[in-house]
Amino acid sequence: MAALKYAGMDDTDSDDELPPGWEERSTKDGWVYYANHDEMKTQWEHPKTGKKKRCAGDLPYGWEQETDEKGQILYVDHINKRTTYFDPRQAFTVEDVVVKPKRYDGNTAALEILQGRDLSDKVVLITGGNSGIGFETAKSFALHGAHVILACRNLSLASKAVTAIQQEWHKARVEAMMCNLASLRSVREFAESFKAKKLPLHILICNAAVCTQPWSLTEDNLESTFQICHLGHFLLVQCLQDVLRRSAPARVVVVSSESHRFTDLLDSCGKVDLALLSPSRKDYWSMLAYNRAKLCNILFSNELNRRLSPHGVTCNALHPGNMMYTSIHRSWWLMTFLFTLARPFTKSMIHLMEEKVKENRYSRIQTPLKFQLTFVPLASP
Repeated sequence: MAALKYAGMDDTDSDDELPPGWEERSTKDGWVYYANHDEMKTQWEHPKTGKKKRCAGDLPYGWEQETDEKGQILYVDHINKRTTYFDPRQAFTVEDVVVKPKRYDGNTAALEILQGRDLSDKVVLITGGNSGIGFETAKSFALHGAHVILACRNLSLASKAVTAIQQEWHKARVEAMMCNLASLRSVREFAESFKAKKLPLHILICNAAVCTQPWSLTEDNLESTFQICHLGHFLLVQCLQDVLRRSAPARVVVVSSESHRFTDLLDSCGKVDLALLSPSRKDYWSMLAYNRAKLCNILFSNELNRRLSPHGVTCNALHPGNMMYTSIHRSWWLMTFLFTLARPFTKSMIHLMEEKVKENRYSRIQTPLKFQLTFVPLASP
């Protein structure tokens, strides 16, 4: 202890904290090294723990690695408009080159899941990507380099969503295309327009939905909730099935709901009653129609995975969560009122994501020392 005190190494609150005069840096390939300003030397081992560390994963979204006029590596944060010599990946360093498995739960945000992933070679298509869960999903993919296409019925709102994402990162590749799931003609036209782009399709997310809306028929003479939540997506996948197979490995994600449990599609004889899928006005109940459509989502997902998985295309259905605040309730004043009452207890996707980013990603980012070091290790360990 006397030696540590003499060296100034007992002044820190934790074993991992650096002693005075030391600075943590990283090489271009992610190895962490330690610079001693007093002795003008560098070393791979932490001056207190003696351990070596490596930065885990790629740079966070919005960051780029550049070189200054002196040849030193610096990092540019395009989102927050700042420059630093501190590698942001050092918030995710791993000791002794052992990558620990990550654990996720119901509070994990999309940016955490995708942290360190390079999706620059992926094309992602999301229905209803201009708001709610679809928008946050689209933004997360785009900020990690994917080419994202928003398939939406309202091009004006979709264009605003595109602008919002590109304002976060000017290099985000995101575009909007017209696709109205309430029109089978529009779905076919969208599929043809997409194919005309000659793009692959690695991820197709069937996200768009409506809930608790009044009874109405689409131009195809089908009940609107059933067609928008299920049948439109069913046709979309069928139209793009050949593109998905050519793009394998690819994936289809169907956003369903836990509410699929509270209904059935069987008649009194135990057979599927197709009349239940597109009921008349007198037999219509908005929540029941939504639940039936979500049940169809899961049945479709299971069968699609059985048929396409041998060709490298997997399909998954998911339940997005019970207490997530979205605008899906906008069609019915009573549901809007109930959502308003519950608003303080629901999870905001934007705020949750911002909190997670601040807590987990940037908690260890510090302002670099004003002076710069010109001495670096000669070779990786």
